[in-house]
Amino acid sequence: MLDKIQDLLREVDAVVVNSKEDLEKFRLKFISRKGLLNELFDEFKTVPNEQKKAVGQELNKLKNLAEQKLRDFTEALEQSAGSADANKGLDLTLPVAPNFAGTVHPLTLTRQRILEIFARMGFNHEDGPEVETDWYNFTALNFAENHPAREMQDTFFVEKKDVQKDDVLLRTHTSNVQVRLMEHKKPPIRSVMLGRVYRNEAISARAHCQFHQIEGLYVDKNVSFKDLKDTLYHFAKEMFGQDTKIRLRPSYFPFTEPSAEIDISCFICKGSGCNICKHTGWVEIAGSGMVDPNVLENSGIDSEEYTGFAFGMGIERITMLRYGVRDLRLFFENDVRFLRQFEGA
Repeated sequence: MLDKIQDLLREVDAVVVNSKEDLEKFRLKFISRKGLLNELFDEFKTVPNEQKKAVGQELNKLKNLAEQKLRDFTEALEQSAGSADANKGLDLTLPVAPNFAGTVHPLTLTRQRILEIFARMGFNHEDGPEVETDWYNFTALNFAENHPAREMQDTFFVEKKDVQKDDVLLRTHTSNVQVRLMEHKKPPIRSVMLGRVYRNEAISARAHCQFHQIEGLYVDKNVSFKDLKDTLYHFAKEMFGQDTKIRLRPSYFPFTEPSAEIDISCFICKGSGCNICKHTGWVEIAGSGMVDPNVLENSGIDSEEYTGFAFGMGIERITMLRYGVRDLRLFFENDVRFLRQFEGA
């Protein structure tokens, strides 16, 4: 039996497989249930006990070799087939595929344009934390503890404290930067604050739970409502073109008095009415007003000596008007087909 095993060892070692048919023949001959290996294991039962150890070692050696050969042949054929499939139909004479460069996001383009316009008017850029305390986000801005105006903005709270002004939350507007700026800087102050804000709102074509906002603050002696109006009028003309119409509507904000909403003529429908302008022909782009004296005093500025104005607007709303985008959700989906439309913008 040892001689038979040695002959099979040499035969298995010399086998060459070039196709799936050869592989199947190899398997059937040596490893299948009716193969030579199974026949040898059946014959092994008749080997005298004193020879079982030596014969068993050689028989296991043959089995391991045959199984290893089967694995090696199978892997080699699969790799060969994969390489052939990969090259199938490949035309090496075709030109190389173009390398598409990335594009600047439309929100970034709008942000850069807004900062450029206000920089020419003498406004510098300030920044602040997105995770904020209730004091900077509400209380210092003249929101009383039980003031109904707090309900205007659904807030994401990070941590509730025993004292309300110490609550930790995601800022609902960039006005928190205004308070921090007035605390640490003496007037005159002329700054814009731009960043991401968060509100617990249903996501739709016109709203999102996160968006970008820019706010402006000008505090100095003898600042008037006319200064606010002229600033926003100049911004609208620079941002949307000289034909843009603008209107101011009386409104209410806890941190400004008097207050006004700023509307511009809808760029998408040209005033005829669409889902963006709610079929009115006008789109609200900003809230504004004269800084409430209480806000100045909360920030350590003498309201008898200084006055100021503030305004805030959403970057997404401006971008939608600027590029004719009808669905705000597109800005957050990172769809390459959408983003490539802004190449060279």
